[in-house]
Parts: sequence; structure tokens; C-alpha cells
Amino acid sequence: MSAAGIRVDGVSKRFAHRVKGEVYAVRDVSLTVQPAELLTLLGPSGCGKTTTLRMIAGFEQPDAGRIFIGEQDVTGFMANQRNIGFVFQNYALFPHLSVFENVAYGLRVKRQPEAEVARAVGEVLALVGLQGYDRQFPNQLSGGEQQRVALARAIVIRPRVLLFDEPLSNLDAKLRVHMRDELRDLQKRLSITAVYVTHDQEEAMAISDRIAVMHQGAIVQEGTAEDLYRRPASEFVAQFIGRTNLLTGRVLSADPGGVELEVAGQRLHLAGETARVTVGETVRLVVRPEGIELAPGGSATGIPGMIVSRTFLGEKAEYQVRMGKDVLQVTSYNPVQRGIFPPGQAVMLHFPSHGIQLLLGSTA
Repeated sequence: MSAAGIRVDGVSKRFAHRVKGEVYAVRDVSLTVQPAELLTLLGPSGCGKTTTLRMIAGFEQPDAGRIFIGEQDVTGFMANQRNIGFVFQNYALFPHLSVFENVAYGLRVKRQPEAEVARAVGEVLALVGLQGYDRQFPNQLSGGEQQRVALARAIVIRPRVLLFDEPLSNLDAKLRVHMRDELRDLQKRLSITAVYVTHDQEEAMAISDRIAVMHQGAIVQEGTAEDLYRRPASEFVAQFIGRTNLLTGRVLSADPGGVELEVAGQRLHLAGETARVTVGETVRLVVRPEGIELAPGGSATGIPGMIVSRTFLGEKAEYQVRMGKDVLQVTSYNPVQRGIFPPGQAVMLHFPSHGIQLLLGSTA
């Protein structure tokens, strides 16, 4: 079966809250997932990402808007009519059924012949690395193995799309990294369209073709991991995607050659910056920790600062550096070669233009 795209068109969902009254969990959300693409809905708890996923699955009905899988309007369809695979956060395995019967469940509901059930289950267990596990029960399996069973059960029915609701959140950190790579590899090998929900930005960046960041029931920015990291559209996105420093500057001059700013009493030049700003305007700057360079205090150029704290992590050192009223996060890679600064040492901070993003528009 060829991959099917997904289109969510102006979908909203309201719930009755005992204290707040009627509240929007999702408000006017529109998005398109291309066939064989993996799109992640990313955001903090309560942002509407899981409700959006459940509406795509058919577990919740939208109050407004339409949902399409392929060219078919499935808005009014029940979940079992949409031919989707769903991988739950808590695995949702049947504890009294063997691995084989858990995986075979969807095929038996579809009344597939026994020979076809045995063939399909055998193939998918091999695909997820669980050959020989068919007679085991869920309580005999590790967390990672249970997650593989849940994945096998979702894909054995050959769904048109695959939906993931924070599937790795119950695993320990090392296994989570390993499983996310396996999920990504399997999704590409199957060439299946997938929507993945998580609140973990690193997980989203590692696994996704594109990411849709949600906040307060709405999508606030879509793009690749690189787009969102390098060109955030708001302070919320800048702070949610990776570690960041937000600085305030005043525009001293602006021309086609760049923008001159005053930051912490010092001048910074952003070469090639063509943003529409006016002289005297106050602007916000996004500076990633690795975009700041440190030099010993007393250097001829830079902005003076002082090391507040240092965490040595082998291939990198992470610093807290006081610069005027701000305390900045600074990451220095290969610190053994570049030099390690102890707490209390005076330093000079350098801000290369390529490490600074001028933030315009909403701060939401």
C-alpha cells in the first residue's frame, strides 16, 4: 500500500473545565503531512499536541474543521474505519495474551485467514527484532521489548498512516536514544507517513523530517529542526528548541550592509542582517550558547564578563557567564585545547554575527 498524506484543515476542540468553564484544547490548527514524511508535534504539556493526534486517529471528534487521510475526508469516521496504526505511551498491551496474540489482534479483528495471520505476525516480529518471542507474555519483557511489540501490533495491519503518542517516555535515557533511532529507521524502510507527539525537543530534532511547535492550542511555527533552531519565529520557540540566551539591544544604525547594535553598553555589528528595523528601536537577540566565544580577560576586543560556574563534560565545557546584568549560557567545545576558565575568572565575550539571530515579531 502506498503512503498516504494527512491534511488537518482548521481543526478546533473545546472541553468543559470544572473551574475555567469551556476551554480550547486546540484552536484552528491546520497542517499537512506529506506521504512517507515523519512530522512531530512538539510542545509543553497542555499545548494541544496529543488532542490533535487523537483527532487524527479518530479517538476525539473536532468541534470544527476537517481531517483528510489521502484524499478521503475521514472527519466523521470512527478510529477503526481510518486504517491507522497507533502506538500508545503506555504500550496498551493485553497482559493475558502472548506476544503473538497481541500482534495478531488487529488481523483477527479483520478476520484474516489463520495462515495469513501466522505469516504476517512472523514477518513483523522479525522486522522489529523479536524473532522467537511469540510465546512470551508482556510481563516477561523489558520496556524496550514491550515497545517493539506495540510497534509490531501497529504496523502488522499495514496502516495508511502511523501515529505515535510519546512512545518512548517510559524508557530510560540510553534506551530512549536507541529506540528513537530504530523507530526512525523502520519508518523510512516502510515508507509510511507518521505523526509523532513528544515534549522532548532533542527527540523531536533527532527523529523528524519536520516539526510543528504547538503552544496554547495553536501551531506557532513549522519547519525542519535546523530552521527552528537557527531561525525561531518567537521567544517561545527560541527558548523551547535548544538552549538559548535572549538579549536586549538598541539599534544604532541600519543599512544594507548590516545593523549596528548597542548590547550591555557595547557595540555589536550584525553583518548582512537585512531585517527592517529603525534607529533607536529596542530589539531582542537570540544567541545560542555555542555561538559565543570566550577569551581571557584583558583582551583588546569583546565585552567583559566573569565566569560564574563551569561544568566540564569532556568534549565540551558549559559555563554560566555574567555580562552586565545578564547571566549567559556559553558552550565551549574541545575545552582542553581551547583552554578552561575557572569560576571567578574575568573573560571577554565575542559574538560572531553568524551566532546571533535578530528576533522580530511576536514574543509569544
